[in-house]
Amino acid sequence: MEQRILRAAVIGVGSMGRNHARVYASMPGVELVAVCDTSYTAASNLANIYRCRIYTDYHEMLANERLDLVSIAVPTKYHFAVASSVIRHGVHLLIEKPIAATVEQGWMLIEAARRQGVTLTVGHIERFNPAIIALKEQLDNHELGNLFQIVSRRVGPFPARIADVGVVIDLATHEIDILNYLIGSPIVRMHVELHRHLHQSHEDILSALLRFENGMIGVLDINWLTPTKIRELSIVGERGMFVANYLTQDLTFYENDSCHGHAWPELALLGVSEGRSIRLKVPRREPLYEELRSFCDAVRYGTKPAVSGEAGVAALEIAGQIIETGLREQPAARLIERALEVGG
Repeated sequence: MEQRILRAAVIGVGSMGRNHARVYASMPGVELVAVCDTSYTAASNLANIYRCRIYTDYHEMLANERLDLVSIAVPTKYHFAVASSVIRHGVHLLIEKPIAATVEQGWMLIEAARRQGVTLTVGHIERFNPAIIALKEQLDNHELGNLFQIVSRRVGPFPARIADVGVVIDLATHEIDILNYLIGSPIVRMHVELHRHLHQSHEDILSALLRFENGMIGVLDINWLTPTKIRELSIVGERGMFVANYLTQDLTFYENDSCHGHAWPELALLGVSEGRSIRLKVPRREPLYEELRSFCDAVRYGTKPAVSGEAGVAALEIAGQIIETGLREQPAARLIERALEVGG
């Protein structure tokens, strides 16, 4: 039976939206029909490459085009309005993370999509990183035994393109979603430090210590202040440590040599010693291509998306808690400074 061609469009063609258009245009069984952006120049440049139609008003595009699915890659503050309109037109949608500007808006989008019978997914792209997929398989197979700690580091230079949110919403939501995906345990306590050094109005550095209900400790190291890009996650357990590199898609296992032939709690008496380091064979793939392929499959076959709207809301809710905790735990002098800024 011949596969039906899915008609796709992209709303918002900044750096991420351009990549969505590129991938849709390259996918078998998908036709990139249109791109939309308030900048006619940006939209037309892309449309000329992929020979699709140009719009500067997404309302007009949704009214004129017969679409199966849309990627929304506009600034966060516009997610709710754009997504609501797409849903009203009965079009399946991928919203680049975060799902919306607020948790309440996120739940409203989920309910609207449910009523309309359309697929809604959120662009938490690291779920499709081969190193993370391989790590999840190792953890599900209990290769580390009891888990102790997980550390996420996502740092790099300041991106001038980001103006409406800080590092917690822009970067930490990636790691929060991955922590939820890998650990699956609620956070019961957190200590947070935030600061703004270079950004005009939002935090550009986050250090957070998290305590999970299952006893694990989590550490988040996130900033826009490091002159090189680092994307790395490590997880420590009784049998050793896995380190996943998001950029190279490498997954390395560092063995605890003391665990050979011993079971917990006997291992607790023996301690930890350095064993072998093994780089697992992980087939490299483009995460965005895998994400959009998964989205298209969910639309084509009516299956649940890999990243649900509920998962997107969960990540946004924890991000909000991190920001709230960080502001609450600021030194008194900084709180006074902030009050003066607001008052002035």
